Amino acid sequence: MRLESPSHDKAAVDRCGAEIVRRLEAIGGRVTCVPQRERGDHVRAEFGHTDRQILLLGHFDTVWPVGQLERMPLAMRDGRLHGPGIFDMKTGIALGMLAARALTATATETETADCSRLVMLWTTDEEIGSETSRELIETEARRSDAVLVLEPSLPGGALKTSRKGCGGYKVTVRGVAAHAGIEPQKGASAVQELAHQILRLNALQDVERGISVNVTQVTAGRAANVIPDEARAIVDVRATDAAGATAVEAAFRQLTPVDPRTTIEAVGGFDRPPLERTAAVAGLFERARRVAAELGIHLADGATGGGSDGNFTAALGVPTLDGLGAIGEGAHALHEHVIVEALPDRAALIAGLVESL
Repeated sequence: MRLESPSHDKAAVDRCGAEIVRRLEAIGGRVTCVPQRERGDHVRAEFGHTDRQILLLGHFDTVWPVGQLERMPLAMRDGRLHGPGIFDMKTGIALGMLAARALTATATETETADCSRLVMLWTTDEEIGSETSRELIETEARRSDAVLVLEPSLPGGALKTSRKGCGGYKVTVRGVAAHAGIEPQKGASAVQELAHQILRLNALQDVERGISVNVTQVTAGRAANVIPDEARAIVDVRATDAAGATAVEAAFRQLTPVDPRTTIEAVGGFDRPPLERTAAVAGLFERARRVAAELGIHLADGATGGGSDGNFTAALGVPTLDGLGAIGEGAHALHEHVIVEALPDRAALIAGLVESL
């Protein structure tokens, strides 16, 4: 936890990765690193030798810069361990290792021969879009009977059986510059046109369908006395299902200017497909619920608007269950923490689910 690993700092991420490799090897994992030029090297470990495979998936990059630990030190308060990246999602990696240790220690010789190979894939760019890891994730998912994502849980420990698909657009409007005081009528304001388009984009929001479209950044203008000839907006888009994502993408393709002297360009799209609560996902959750019940734990499930690498695996049709990591609060926030007393039960749930598969 003390090895900080912001996504854009390869050296720092690789220092964290080296420690993860050391610990995986110490518990019997066969570890390989997948080198990256600009991002941290991804880490893959496997346990067992059979053809069938179960994938534990997660990431060890974080949103916090190097030095955040000085401002936000690891601290135990009221049964909660606080620190940057501890909830999202380094504790999930620790839980996966603890579950693997428990399975190895308790397996009989017959069980070891019959059980599926357990593969862990810990990636380094999930927080910034998984550009270098997506192909690797999808390759491992296609080999797997199930994918268990050790991202943090929903409040109270509920698992995630639905995640919105996520994406974004850069909308650029180009107009005609003119002097704002002498001859403004000769200009075509890109800002005014962008304002019209923002109202249109806001109208795409459909809470009941799970569609969210939000303009999050706007830039424009060269000088205070010039009618702006260019304006840009960054738009965050999310949808609960593939149909919603398709509808949003169609709307962006059909943007047309109100002022015919201006032009509109929209570049982008969904880079994470939705994780939908399919029959395969629901069936995997039901299996987890039964395992939890045997441990005396009530297990619920729910949805979230954020995406994860589980979105990629579920979109392939591979049974995927997300949110199996730590119970706590404060992902990406100063109060980020995990509840320590819940960790043994969480590791037992992961181990029991793997064993049942």
